Amino acid sequence: MTPALVDTTWLRTHLNSAEVVVVDTRWYLTNPAQGEQEYAQQHIAGAVYLSIEHDLSAAAWDGPGRHPLPKPELFCAALGRVGIHNQSHVVIYDSAGGSIATRLWWMLRYYGHERVSILDGGWQAWQAAGGATASGVATPTPATFVGTPRTDMTVDADQVDQLRTNPQVLLLDARAHERYTGAVEPFGPRAGHIPGAQSAPFAGNLTADGLLKSPAELHARYHELGATAADQIVCYCGSGVTATHDIFALHLAGYQALLYPGSWSDWSSQTERPIATGDHPLGTDTQIS
Repeated sequence: MTPALVDTTWLRTHLNSAEVVVVDTRWYLTNPAQGEQEYAQQHIAGAVYLSIEHDLSAAAWDGPGRHPLPKPELFCAALGRVGIHNQSHVVIYDSAGGSIATRLWWMLRYYGHERVSILDGGWQAWQAAGGATASGVATPTPATFVGTPRTDMTVDADQVDQLRTNPQVLLLDARAHERYTGAVEPFGPRAGHIPGAQSAPFAGNLTADGLLKSPAELHARYHELGATAADQIVCYCGSGVTATHDIFALHLAGYQALLYPGSWSDWSSQTERPIATGDHPLGTDTQIS
């Protein structure tokens, strides 16, 4: 079975394996080009680069939200361009605790590809371990990737509107807590959260040194949020990127969750959708506007 999470020791041992494809997904919301620039300056030796903006999303609002899922043929072509095929073991890293890398982890699984892992600690951990690096842009041998989206792994705004009032459904908001409460909202047209959602910032899945917490710690975190009692779990964030970190952490903890790809950018742009503000522990979210 392919491990969902690998450490730097594992990657150093397997880095030159013909079946391993390492993917750099560094990306910064306020400066989207920075990640690719950093990749060109220095990256894990042999790693290829895939961009949130150009490879892992369609154009903003060409679908629900700021980072809609790309068309299947374009995503499969992007994978093939960097040498990923259906037998590849894909290992993904970023510089943000895995919160960007998990977008590709989730998307590969969405297309039925289970041989995919996250590098624990990402770029910072690799540097600290003295792992081999390279500069420039890798030129991998193109491959062919074939996959079909598993649409049962996602929900849209209408489905969320129905599910959010179901006491057996746990709706988790992966954004920073101050965005959940509505104290700040730097990107969306309205501030707050989807009524009924619980605040579960993705950063809560990480230790102080940027590694993933243990499965037991993650299980305890999500149990407290209501995951064990829920029949279904749905995750969202600002635009469907960092919510996949909660889904990944839930996976490590033994839970399954669905993604609302459009997330807050989609929900808040629809003026007919209700919103809530403030801090609402489990079962107390009633302030709706």
